[in-house]
Amino acid sequence: MAIVMTAALFCFWAGDAAAWFDETHLAVAKAAGYRKWYNAAGADLAKLKAGRREGYNHYSNHRPGERVTAAEVRRQISLYDSNHSDGHLYGAIVASLRNAVAQAESGGYGHDHLAYCVHYIGDLSMPQHHLVYNAFNQKTHQQNDGIINQEVLDNLHRIRRYPIRIDSESDLVGEIVRIANLSLALGWKLEEEDRLMTPEEAYRQLGHSASLLHGVLAYLEEKTGR
Repeated sequence: MAIVMTAALFCFWAGDAAAWFDETHLAVAKAAGYRKWYNAAGADLAKLKAGRREGYNHYSNHRPGERVTAAEVRRQISLYDSNHSDGHLYGAIVASLRNAVAQAESGGYGHDHLAYCVHYIGDLSMPQHHLVYNAFNQKTHQQNDGIINQEVLDNLHRIRRYPIRIDSESDLVGEIVRIANLSLALGWKLEEEDRLMTPEEAYRQLGHSASLLHGVLAYLEEKTGR
């Protein structure tokens, strides 16, 4: 019952459900080696006050047959924190990392911006945050958000990381495209089969986010020394 209430609290607008619940976001951050892992759920908390301005950063709507492209990711960067109802998750990842780098290079505290980037990278692996918010998405979204939430912090070993090296923003864009399209494919499969994710599928998805985040953290450290 508590899980359902939590999900409902964050589901303010069509297309803007909370991707993964808090513990799942924290688990991705821990699995990636993010030392401030406890900040990973903060972007969802921000939606309580920032509303749509923040909520649109958490998803990107696509219809069956569409694919995510590098051009789409780059187009979305300028939409960060805007009220564009189709969503701009991919651009939010790039823009928030830009802000973290700029803040750190100027001697400031870039971790506040980075915490948003960490959350968005977690959202990238949630299949239904790439699909239109249709009847199937509405029916199953909350259940998929919490599919492994109660167990995931005790099963970090099931989030399998693989090497991703980020040397440039272009590398980051390429990885966003790759993971987004994997997530899209799974989302359409779930809809076609009218079912929820299996735990195995959820852990595999989290592995994509944790791997990308680990690569982003290494890139940030090389670029800023922090």
